[in-house]
Amino acid sequence: MIKASKLAYEYIRRDEEGNVEGVVRAIDGIDLDIKRGDFVAILGHNGSGKSTVAKEINAILEPTEGVLFVNGFDTSKEEDVWNIRQSAGMVFQNPDNQLVASVVEEDVAFGPENLGVPTNDIINRVAYALEKVGMTAYRTSSPNHLSGGQKQRVAIAGILAMKPKCIVLDEPTAMLDPNGRKEVIATIHELNKEEGITILLITHYMDEVVDCDKVIVMDNGKVVMQGTPREIFSQPEEIKKHKLDLPQVTELACELRKDGFKMPEGVLTVDEFVEAFVSEYGKK
Repeated sequence: MIKASKLAYEYIRRDEEGNVEGVVRAIDGIDLDIKRGDFVAILGHNGSGKSTVAKEINAILEPTEGVLFVNGFDTSKEEDVWNIRQSAGMVFQNPDNQLVASVVEEDVAFGPENLGVPTNDIINRVAYALEKVGMTAYRTSSPNHLSGGQKQRVAIAGILAMKPKCIVLDEPTAMLDPNGRKEVIATIHELNKEEGITILLITHYMDEVVDCDKVIVMDNGKVVMQGTPREIFSQPEEIKKHKLDLPQVTELACELRKDGFKMPEGVLTVDEFVEAFVSEYGKK
């Protein structure tokens, strides 16, 4: 679905007067291989380059060096941009920036209308998209009356109605409360499992990536770690070296190991933690 080879992007940094201060290499020669139907998370501290990768995938930015193919289309070719943006939908951090209509169903219909989809098909797509994100009951509501999590689900429905093969989510839960975060993460997991949509999730929340197929860690524009969530979080010192945290339950297991408790590495869920602890100490 997404294939990058030696992908790089540079931008010019200027001071307040507009004078050139230097060139910043936001992405520095990375390789990506994301297959159809994968659920992949990209982690990294602020300035690591992960959001720049998202913009490259949606052809908002053009590579400075290297190549990037999305669904077989070259992001550096202007004639492929339309097909790329139909293939890969973007969901941003603030849902208010993506809601354009005063009624939920009209907002969801906005994308298909701009693609020239026939009216009857738009009606069916809107109904399908709202059902998939659990927002059918709010189809005639104003987005202004929805919670943050509900707004973000409507934003996802608007992308889903365009029938993309891939959805790129750039920190979609950063502005949400814990309940809103759970709603959105559950929704995108469902879309991945039931619809086979490729998901690329960029997030600061480690707990959101434990069920992903693959985790990519970026630092200073480079890919510094790749693997399954268990492989990544079994390397706590390496993770912290790149200014990232561990999932809370993984951190707890790690601290107990330091205190002499027999706990396995790479514990990802509360159930795993309880099972490991009880099997070792439950009878003592």
